[in-house]
Amino acid sequence: MKNLTITEDLYGQRLDNFLLKICKGVPKSHIYKMIRTKCIKVNNKKVDANYKLQLSDIVSIFQLKIPTSNDIQNNKILPREFSVAYEDDYLLVIDKPSGVAVHGGSGISFGVIEQVREFYKNNNFLELVHRLDRDTSGLLVIAKKRSALLAMHSMLRDRLIYKKYIALVNGRWLNKRQHIKFCLSKWLTKSGERRVRVDPNGQEAHTAVNLIKNYGDSYSLVEVDLYSGRTHQIRVHLSSVGFPIVGDTKYGIDLSNCDKKINFKRLLLHAHSLKFTHPNTGKETKIVSKLPSDYSNIISKLSDMNY
Repeated sequence: MKNLTITEDLYGQRLDNFLLKICKGVPKSHIYKMIRTKCIKVNNKKVDANYKLQLSDIVSIFQLKIPTSNDIQNNKILPREFSVAYEDDYLLVIDKPSGVAVHGGSGISFGVIEQVREFYKNNNFLELVHRLDRDTSGLLVIAKKRSALLAMHSMLRDRLIYKKYIALVNGRWLNKRQHIKFCLSKWLTKSGERRVRVDPNGQEAHTAVNLIKNYGDSYSLVEVDLYSGRTHQIRVHLSSVGFPIVGDTKYGIDLSNCDKKINFKRLLLHAHSLKFTHPNTGKETKIVSKLPSDYSNIISKLSDMNY
């Protein structure tokens, strides 16, 4: 058994993230199994993987599997340099491509944060401030200091980080600006897939939609203001009012039934801009990301087709 005491430079992070850093080479699936089977405890109690470590907590690790060379090779994290939209000593904001998970888990060995840590090996602290769906592209904020992470999380809770997204939706959007405030809750399909649905007894959620341009009656380009950060919020809200995001196979239209002339192959949702008070300087900080080329090419095609 090994006991680790949480000090000031370690507290506030999730248990699973902490363990992944100190158990180098141990498969992520094994760490989660150890948490589930009480082989890892905090203050001699079973806790969930998302437990936030507190100052002076004692993490006890029992029966830690020592990885073989094959384990390490099979779970090797490949470093990756992502396009950087903003960086200073406190924050790193990258342009995440569509199709890349922000972190490992659920059958995924590693994601953006693990690859960023591998690329920036000299940085002792790199933590996700928030998440993006795997198929959503755009701005993703990573904290480079614990003080920055705590400050950004506080702003998120107080809804002081302003996020805008660009979405292409099916149908002709009519209102210049429309608010959607349906409550949302999570549920699991019979196959165990995580989904979100409108539920009057669910968590409050607030989305505002601004019309940018209509393409006939078939498509509309909209800007979305996100006032809360529920899982799949934009996708479910837009689908619930009859305007699913193009390429959304979970809440929208099956790709096989879509317009072959457009030839899109992914969810057309892009995290376009962020505005917040910088956690160190106190200055207003705004970061903007252009549409990726595959997305902008589709918009150009729609314009050329004179919808």
